[in-house]
Amino acid sequence: MKFRSLALSTLSALALSGCAVGPDYAPTPPRPASSGPFLSASDPVFTPAPLPADWWRLYDDPVLDSLVQDALRANTDVRQAVARIERARAGLRGARGDRLPQSSIGAGGTYGRAPEGQVPPGADREDWSYDAGIDVSYEVDLFGRVSRGIEAAQADLAASEADADAVRVMVVADTTRAYADAASGAERLRVAREIVALLDQSLTLTRKRYEAGLESGLAVARIATLRDQRAADIPLLEAARASALFRLATLTGRAPAELPPIAGERSIVLEIEQPLPVGDGAQLLARRPDVRAAERRLAASTARIGVATADLYPRITFGASAGSTGPDIGDIFTGGPLRWLLGPLLSWTFPNQEPVRARIDAAEADTKGALAAFDGAVLTALEETETALSNYARAIERRRALQSASEEAERAFRIVGAQQREGQINSLDRLDAERTLAETRAQLAAQDAEVSRAQIDVFRTLGGGWAGD
Repeated sequence: MKFRSLALSTLSALALSGCAVGPDYAPTPPRPASSGPFLSASDPVFTPAPLPADWWRLYDDPVLDSLVQDALRANTDVRQAVARIERARAGLRGARGDRLPQSSIGAGGTYGRAPEGQVPPGADREDWSYDAGIDVSYEVDLFGRVSRGIEAAQADLAASEADADAVRVMVVADTTRAYADAASGAERLRVAREIVALLDQSLTLTRKRYEAGLESGLAVARIATLRDQRAADIPLLEAARASALFRLATLTGRAPAELPPIAGERSIVLEIEQPLPVGDGAQLLARRPDVRAAERRLAASTARIGVATADLYPRITFGASAGSTGPDIGDIFTGGPLRWLLGPLLSWTFPNQEPVRARIDAAEADTKGALAAFDGAVLTALEETETALSNYARAIERRRALQSASEEAERAFRIVGAQQREGQINSLDRLDAERTLAETRAQLAAQDAEVSRAQIDVFRTLGGGWAGD
C-alpha cells in the first residue's frame, strides 16, 4: 500500500508538470513603416520583384557560379559557422536530456577495520568489503525549468543557424566582389594601356614635328610627362587586380597558386544590366540573417527568465536506488545482501531567495538588452539597404555623366587633331585635349568598377545568398 501511495503521488506530480513559469515569448511585429517599399527603390534601375536566393546567377557567368559554390563549401569562415551550429545542437541535446531519467552505476572495494561491537564473534575485524549499485533519478518539471531550458537551447540553435546564413551572405558577396574586381581590373588595365598607346603615338608625332622645327622642346617634354604619368598607373592597377585574385583564392579555400587560371580570364566588367529585384521591407526583414539571429537571441533570453524563475519554487526529483554489499566480490552477483530505496526528494531554496531573485533580474536585464539589439538590427538592415540602393542609383547617374563626358572628350580630341594638322592650333591645345581624354576615360573605367561593386553591395545588404531564402 505504501508503494502504491508513493506511485500515485508521483503520477499526480507528473500530471502537474508543464506549468512553465516566466514570460511566454511572442515575436515582435515589425513597424508598419519598415514593411513597405524602400524609399530609394523608386529609381527605374530597381524592380519590386522578390530577390532570388542565388542572385549571383543573374550575372549568367558559369565561372562565377563555380567559384561561389566552392566558397560555400570550403570557405574557412563558413566552416567555423557550421562548427558553431554543431555546438549549439549539442547544447540542445543536453537540454533535452534533462527530461530523461538520469542513471549512474557504481562499484568499488574497500579494505578496513570494523568496530569490535559490529562484527560477529570469531569474525575478522579487518577484511575487504565490496559494493555495487545503480541510482536512477527523474526531475519532475513542475515549474518548467527544464522545458524553458530546452526552449532557450532551441532558440540558441536557430540563432547559430542564422549566424551561419549571415556568414554565407558575406562570403557570397565577397567572392562575387573579388571576381568582379579582378574583371574590372582587367578592363581598367586595358583602358590604361590604350591611353598610354595613344600618348605614345602623340609623343612620336610631336617629336617628328620638333625635329622638323614645327614644335618646341617644351611640347615634347609636356607630352612625355603626361605619357609617363599615365604609364605609372599601370603597376598600381596590376597590383590591385592581383590582390583581387589572391583574395578570391582565400575566399574559395585555396592557396593563391591553386586558383584556376579561368578565374582571372574575364576582362569585361561584371554587371547586371536589367533592373535589380529588391522586394520590399517586409521581405528584407524576413530574409536578413542578422535580424533573424537577433530575434532568436531575444527568444532565448526570454526563456532564460523562466529558467531563473523556476528556482523560486520547489524542485522535486523522484529517485530509486538498488545495490548489494558483501565481504566477497562474488556475493554481489550471487544474491548477497540487497538494498533498495524508492522515493521523492524535494529541494527548495527558502527563505533566503535573494540570490535567485538577483538571477531573475539579471535575466530580465539580458532580455531588455536583446530586445534593444533586435530593434537595432532592424534599423541597421533598413539603413544599410536604403544606403546601398541610393549609392547604386547615384553611381549609375555618375556613370551616365562620365559616358557623356568621355564621348565629348573623344570628339574634342579628334577635332583638335584635325586642327593641328591644318596648323590652326599649337601643341598646348592638343596636350590639353589629350589630358582631358585620358582623365575621362580613366574615370569612366573606374566608375564602371564602382557600379559593379555598388550592385553587389545591394545584394549583400538585401541578405541574399543562403539556401533557405
